[in-house]
Amino acid sequence: MSSDLFPGFESHWIDTDIGRIFARSKGDGPPLVLLHGFPQTHAMWHRLAPTLAETHKVVCMDLRGYGWSTAPKGDAKHETYSKRAMGQDVIRVMEALGHVRFAVVGHDRGARVGYRLALDHPGRVERLALLDILPTYHVWEQMRSGNIPEAHWGYLSQPAPKPEEEIVRDPIRYFEGLMKAWSAAGDLEAFDPRALEAYWQSCNEPTRIHAFCEDYRAGATRDIEADEADLAAGKTIQCPTYLIWSDFEFVSGPVGDRKQPLEIWHKSFAPKARGTGVTSGHFVAEENPSATLEALQAFLG
Repeated sequence: MSSDLFPGFESHWIDTDIGRIFARSKGDGPPLVLLHGFPQTHAMWHRLAPTLAETHKVVCMDLRGYGWSTAPKGDAKHETYSKRAMGQDVIRVMEALGHVRFAVVGHDRGARVGYRLALDHPGRVERLALLDILPTYHVWEQMRSGNIPEAHWGYLSQPAPKPEEEIVRDPIRYFEGLMKAWSAAGDLEAFDPRALEAYWQSCNEPTRIHAFCEDYRAGATRDIEADEADLAAGKTIQCPTYLIWSDFEFVSGPVGDRKQPLEIWHKSFAPKARGTGVTSGHFVAEENPSATLEALQAFLG
């Protein structure tokens, strides 16, 4: 059970305009929300959250469409799974738990929600840590220019229902394949079996497969539009920002851009960001939790 991974954490079902969002929380310090990536759930934080809860009020939530949170049907304009809309869920969850301002740590898709939230609501986010991503507009620019393959980004963002109908035939095999490919060792040995069970429970269900695809469709449309509008306006993240990147993703991996992640963020949304690389596959919080935790603790204080 994924609950075994979070001893002493409270469970919450929080009502929003799209349904219920699931979260776990523990601690009495400054509020900190942890946002997971694809194709995972809040369970990905199990190696960091208990220690962070010694100094912070930690909230681990499932993004809409993932884990135990509601998976609404996507809309024609892909607004439902835009990172802007998902950021509103974070605000509602944190307000329901009594927090108007809070720190955000996000990995992968959760990091995209995090930086969009910081741009849209600068008064909400006190500190922002982004794990193993580059700005959405930048990645799509690289793919559409042919510098890197579109891979799962292009596949999942195809019009419905093509990818949904193909993935649902054997979803565990598909998502296992992605996670193996993105891990440093090329297998799943680094992951706790209980966390994997939580991921497969979430992945192995048609409405959530649809949600994952809608997440990527929004990335290819609404999220790029939001990024480009902010770039044109010269808008930047106002709070202290820290980047953690894996050598897999940015040295030999699929991003394919040999520039330091800091350089790309400095020229776009986070001109004052600091950061560090860690030896890991893409799943830094699970593959190298000690280095990831050390960097986060130094940044969060």
